[in-house]
Amino acid sequence: MSDGPDVKRQKTSDGSGSSSGTEYELIYWPGIPGRGEHVRLCFEEAGASYTDSALLDGDAGGVKAVMVQIDASNKGSASSPPPLAPPVLRHGDLTISQLPNILLYLGPRLGLGPALTGGDIPKEIYNINQLALTALDGLSNEPHDCHHPVAVGDYYEDQKDEAKRKSKDYVRNRLPKFLGYFQRVLEGEASGNGPWLHGGALSWADIVLFQGLDGVKFAFPKATGAAEKSGKYDKVFALYAAVKERPNIKKYLESSRRQKYSMGIYRYYEELDFDLEE
Repeated sequence: MSDGPDVKRQKTSDGSGSSSGTEYELIYWPGIPGRGEHVRLCFEEAGASYTDSALLDGDAGGVKAVMVQIDASNKGSASSPPPLAPPVLRHGDLTISQLPNILLYLGPRLGLGPALTGGDIPKEIYNINQLALTALDGLSNEPHDCHHPVAVGDYYEDQKDEAKRKSKDYVRNRLPKFLGYFQRVLEGEASGNGPWLHGGALSWADIVLFQGLDGVKFAFPKATGAAEKSGKYDKVFALYAAVKERPNIKKYLESSRRQKYSMGIYRYYEELDFDLEE
């Protein structure tokens, strides 16, 4: 690992084999992987040229870059409404927010889904988006609610009892439900005989599933450890391992650009670390 953060700048693919001269700009909170991490992983896998405000100083980076976007004075532009919250993606004259929306835009352009060649949108894009949305529901949104089940604006310490109840239900009921679903997907014909979720090729849905499961492994090591040992979800954990060993992603995970989990979506609290049967 290097000593300091380095800003990623590489060749940008548009998903059709040609090169684009327009650099992608990710705007997200510094100091946490958060929802922006899904976008970073897609960029890294594709070898895309991008800047990450979390790694920049001055007006273009840090908290200030995010606050400019979400400030009440920002009314957007003639072509783009203002974002409510990060992550925010800028690409040329386009500014968009909402993570699933960003991934839907980037996936085909980065070669992480069927290429957009004009005319009708390939139907497979909707299948991949469905899988990504499901992974975000079960492995991102619900884990966040485990430590903030009552009010997002209140401290965890103000809702610890409710968090324990929520976490126990998530670990014993919701997590197995989502792991079981993705196991079924990977056993199905549409997956293309694995290890990927759809069509026999890596897509942004696989990257979302990897990052979601990685975060849940951090937040609930007992439950995920037991789930992996059970063998019931062997294809899900095989996908996780396959993504982790992708050369570009492996290099990124070992770099200073990969921010550590702390007080973002995925948090570890010993009192919430229930086992599957606990």
